[in-house]
Amino acid sequence: MTVLVFGAGGAQGGAVARRLVEEGLAVRGVSRTGAVPEGVEPVRADLGDRGRLREAFAGVTRVSMVLPLEYDPGRVAAYTRNVLAEAAAAGVARLVFNPGNRLPRADTGAAAFDTRRAAARAVLDSPVPAVVLCPPIYLENLAAPWVRRGLAGEGVLRYPVPASVPVAWLSHADLAAATLAALTGDDLAGATLDLGGEPMTGPELAAAFGARYKAVDVEVFAAGMAAALGPDVAAGVAGTYRWVAGPGRELYAASPGGAKRLGIEVTSPADWAAGQAWRWQR
Repeated sequence: MTVLVFGAGGAQGGAVARRLVEEGLAVRGVSRTGAVPEGVEPVRADLGDRGRLREAFAGVTRVSMVLPLEYDPGRVAAYTRNVLAEAAAAGVARLVFNPGNRLPRADTGAAAFDTRRAAARAVLDSPVPAVVLCPPIYLENLAAPWVRRGLAGEGVLRYPVPASVPVAWLSHADLAAATLAALTGDDLAGATLDLGGEPMTGPELAAAFGARYKAVDVEVFAAGMAAALGPDVAAGVAGTYRWVAGPGRELYAASPGGAKRLGIEVTSPADWAAGQAWRWQR
């Protein structure tokens, strides 16, 4: 079995690639720079380049697909078509698509949600046997400098979600475990599975760090993100938080039954926090 992992140079795809290598699988990683984890065969490619994608798919039997942080509908649709066309041509037996977020049931006006909803529909409508894994918010987001500073230095968890909104959280390691299970498990083709642990409010999450919670304005949060990831990415992500603070308050509170179906155990925020050297200590 050879697994092609998209985004292998990034946080989500990199976690998946490392887990697959640990399992002894042959892993080929696609990234724009060619940077991939140790033990992964590198492929430098852009999802807009069908020729390079065709080379990347040679001999591949399984695919872990994640899209780059781009939210232009036409570009995202083209990337998705290219991957699915090459996967079908290669006879891929299972494709696991991670849209990078939970998927609302209807269009939201937030491009980061709506482009991924369209991509997920295309994936499931394609002839390639596929599974869609929908993560909630990642625990690793709390390690971002603009969040970690408050946690480590003041014991304050600042995040752009209202304190009363429950969120199921997920680690990158658990995403990788879920992806492995979805790539290899039986009777999963066609499934869309929500991932995450038991939902908790902001104060409950902060308690896992021995800290207190303070909801922050989305625009302030986006400004901090823009410094690291650029204004376009920050604007796209900020749109999801605005929607979750309004009509989408229940998006991350939905029962995360996907982990149970995949047979994985989700790491609790408290256990994850205990492993962070920078966590708040009184």
